[in-house]
Amino acid sequence: MTDLFPFNLWEAVPNVSEGRDREIIEGIESAIRGISGAHLLDRHVDPDHNRSVFTLVARDGDDLLAALLAMFHEASKRIDLRRHSGVHPRTGAVDVVPLIRLGGHSEEKGRELARTLGSELARLHDLPVFLYEHSASASHRRTLPSIRRGGLDGLAARMREAGWKPDFGPEKHHESLGSVITGLRDVLVAFNVLLDSTDPAPAARIARKIRESSGGLPGVRALGMSLLRRGKSQVSINLVRPFETTVADVFGAVSREAHALGVDVLSSEIVGLAPARSLGTDDLASLLLEREDIILEDHVEKGLEV
Repeated sequence: MTDLFPFNLWEAVPNVSEGRDREIIEGIESAIRGISGAHLLDRHVDPDHNRSVFTLVARDGDDLLAALLAMFHEASKRIDLRRHSGVHPRTGAVDVVPLIRLGGHSEEKGRELARTLGSELARLHDLPVFLYEHSASASHRRTLPSIRRGGLDGLAARMREAGWKPDFGPEKHHESLGSVITGLRDVLVAFNVLLDSTDPAPAARIARKIRESSGGLPGVRALGMSLLRRGKSQVSINLVRPFETTVADVFGAVSREAHALGVDVLSSEIVGLAPARSLGTDDLASLLLEREDIILEDHVEKGLEV
């Protein structure tokens, strides 16, 4: 991947299985902010998904590692998957911790950082850790969906099979924390489109139509789901090659499919931040974004004062 910035910079985007208890979320945020060399750029909270996504950057890998370990320590004290519910798939209290090279650092350094993080999480919290994407130890467990398939129960069953031993830690879930997935990956954009429908069927149908695995758009993963608190349905999308298939490309495809089904598109949202080039348009109003302050480069410039 081409560097987005002309200086050394790591990014991490931990996904935490808590999106309803403000005290817990703020405690995790405070733990990240307690590490001076790390900079928290954004926090996205979703009560229907019951999930919070934190975006942080650091110039030095040790600072990023310290912030992630502090975040996990705080989350481990407060989140119990046995009492967790939410529409988003998950296998851990801290479900997935992606690491991204934004500038300068080598891919090998990124893989080493992911291995160090995984080893430390397993040692400190006695839970299974799986490495994915560029850090994966086997091709059949490279993607996030392949590891998370079937949720906690599905992964627990696979851990008893050949080829599914965790990269670090015990071969069974931690009772309250589950497992964690981490690794070096390329830039990804998480993007949701809200439909004016209480019926999840149109969202599921649109998701099937646009995702790459069904012959749809390149680099697109998608699910349809109901948002009970909002009384609407949503197409939840990951753009894993966002400079090839942009946010504007996906929004256009969802809008066309929704129109064909007689369903209105109400709004969209970027989960976390997105590089400017991945948006595919300068006209953010055309995307019906619930929040337009989502450009990664702007937040890095402000957070690091570069």
